[in-house]
Amino acid sequence: MKIPIFTVDAFTNEPFRGNPAAVCLLEDELEEGWHQKIAMEMKLSETAFIRKLDPTDDFTKSSRFGLRWFTPTNEVRLCGHATLASAAVLFRNKKNVNSSLTFVTLSGELKARQVEGQIILDLPLYTAYPQDLQEVEELVKAAVGNTNVQDVRYSPETKKLLVRLSDAYERSDLEKLKVSAQELLRSETTGKVEGLIVTLIGKAGQKPERYDFYSRYFAPWNGILEDPVTGSAHAVLSSYWSQQLGKKEMCAFQCSSRGGELKILLRDDGRVDIGGRAVFLLEGTLTI
Repeated sequence: MKIPIFTVDAFTNEPFRGNPAAVCLLEDELEEGWHQKIAMEMKLSETAFIRKLDPTDDFTKSSRFGLRWFTPTNEVRLCGHATLASAAVLFRNKKNVNSSLTFVTLSGELKARQVEGQIILDLPLYTAYPQDLQEVEELVKAAVGNTNVQDVRYSPETKKLLVRLSDAYERSDLEKLKVSAQELLRSETTGKVEGLIVTLIGKAGQKPERYDFYSRYFAPWNGILEDPVTGSAHAVLSSYWSQQLGKKEMCAFQCSSRGGELKILLRDDGRVDIGGRAVFLLEGTLTI
């Protein structure tokens, strides 16, 4: 069996930045166990599998596809950057003729469209609720050490813990944090948390600053110490920072070593548009 495969850097316009994802185009059904094996082989934070919903579908002409995402250790319910990468493969490599694509996923139907060189994802918006710090104190300390924390929230739908640093800190303080996968795993064994977001207010409007907020994202529970740029985390961050800043339109930056920019628009229907660019790095064929 030969499977077309691509590596795409998402949420960036520069190669070797943003978040890399592998994207596989499945002409035929893939034996279930091979999804995870391929993701393990690729060793990227996510490998996406685009499948036809009907044998007569066409990657160039059809507008609806199935989509699944796998980390090196497990399948996940939502991955923004691999969805963006998947849309980029269909729009730019397969020259898909539709203005909008719909992906049928474990998180429902997700849409993607092209706008002026960007790909805009239509994602669910998740609320993060106030969390008693004492209940997660050990985990928070494992992530940020003695850094002062201003707010802690929890998103039960995504199992993500959001930790906001004090406004007294700068972007460089967030970037300097040293986080250990072993310490995070040791501090959280209940299954309640599957991803930890550390975030900080930006200074949008103060030149040359243009970002409303910054973040980093850690998910060793899914086999990923730090994810470079995370669309699903911003489905939580967008809701939180919109409430905090009183804004529906924001620009965010994820401060991993690779870094990536996300454009955010909260919609009136309770969902969020998250936009970014993508760069192709590799095209090949898997033979299994």
